[in-house]
Amino acid sequence: MADPTYTPPEVWIHDAENGGRFASINRPTAGARQTSPLPVGDHDFQLYSLATPNGVKATIMFEELLEAGYSEAEYDAWTVNISDGDQFGSGFVDLNPNSKIPTLLDRSGTEPVRVFESGAILMHLAEKFGAFLPTDHTRAEVLSWLFWQVGSAPFIGGGFGHFYAYAPEKYEYPINRYAMETKRLFDVADQRLAEQEFLGGMDYTIADIATFPWLAPFVFGGIYGDAQTFLSIHEYTHVERWVKQLAERPAVRRGRIVNKAWGEDDEQLLERHSAADFEGKTF
Repeated sequence: MADPTYTPPEVWIHDAENGGRFASINRPTAGARQTSPLPVGDHDFQLYSLATPNGVKATIMFEELLEAGYSEAEYDAWTVNISDGDQFGSGFVDLNPNSKIPTLLDRSGTEPVRVFESGAILMHLAEKFGAFLPTDHTRAEVLSWLFWQVGSAPFIGGGFGHFYAYAPEKYEYPINRYAMETKRLFDVADQRLAEQEFLGGMDYTIADIATFPWLAPFVFGGIYGDAQTFLSIHEYTHVERWVKQLAERPAVRRGRIVNKAWGEDDEQLLERHSAADFEGKTF
């Protein structure tokens, strides 16, 4: 139910005392807040991330490239703790003025290249290695589903997830609004996957890599408390088939724990510098 006592002011002013769970880091301004250089490893690709759904897109992509035999895709992955505000350090902001994870520094060419936004990272790597993005007439279909996911994520995370799980107070209108949109997005994917094995068609592509980390936690029940039950996720049987199929891929299993900073110790991999780092881990 809407708050009948609130009337928006003529000019909005940021209230740091009313930001809920993320009040300590959320501000209406961009830019660095502290001077802190980023760590740098030996590989051409330096990934700065966290194992949120958007971050997992990038680590799965790297692991898929390595699984496919692209040894030049070796990478260093460094954890950026967004709850502590690491994304506002000067080194990170130099790579990503939007202060969001994941962020990539590609040093494989004559000049270093920064790539921010998860969809851009997937496209950059797919084009660099010629993998997981077709070049024939199906390319447009794959890109359509990739950008469908990128455009949909805010409704699921910042919309449903925020108001259902993180907001300091529960209000009926925003929860209903974003629950409806999340279920609609699941239905879009479910109908597509009833017709095709993968979102882009017959082949596994960056469209699947981008979408899996957002839909899988709902199927497995690992996101936003009891959202799996609240949204009746069991109704989306074709999404469930697809999620479980992708979850068995070795690269997906590895990618899901890179930069993971919660859960059991054997399920966390704060930094990843080589395949040997997975030894003794559960994934």
